Amino acid sequence: NALLKNGRTVSSYIQMLSRLLKEHQAKQNERKELQERRRREAIAAATSLTEALVDHLNVGVAQAYVNQRKLDHEVKTLQVQAGQFAKQTAQWITMVEGFNQALKEIGDVENWARSIEMDMRTIATALEYVHKGHLQAASS
Repeated sequence: NALLKNGRTVSSYIQMLSRLLKEHQAKQNERKELQERRRREAIAAATSLTEALVDHLNVGVAQAYVNQRKLDHEVKTLQVQAGQFAKQTAQWITMVEGFNQALKEIGDVENWARSIEMDMRTIATALEYVHKGHLQAASS
């Protein structure tokens, strides 16, 4: 245990260096633990963020799926209603065409009746003329 210039012994320097080394190693371990804890916290935060983003996207996707199903249902309903409307329109067209045909027939019957009436008047006038001719011939 030799004394050095400043009055300290080599062993005291060794003890001091040993203590400094232990303190340094302890501080390094603390920094490593702190760094590891921060790394785990960062991973947990990133995981939470990722889950939140995925959940948010899933809500949007789920809503889009629900909307798509509603639209599909509405399209099917509209197709059924359009088919029913087309059938009803066809029935109306058939009825209107029948009505038009009936009107034409009424017009034809009316023309026929006028024609018969004119023929009957002609015959009545002829009979009247013949009858007057017979009466005048008989009286002379």
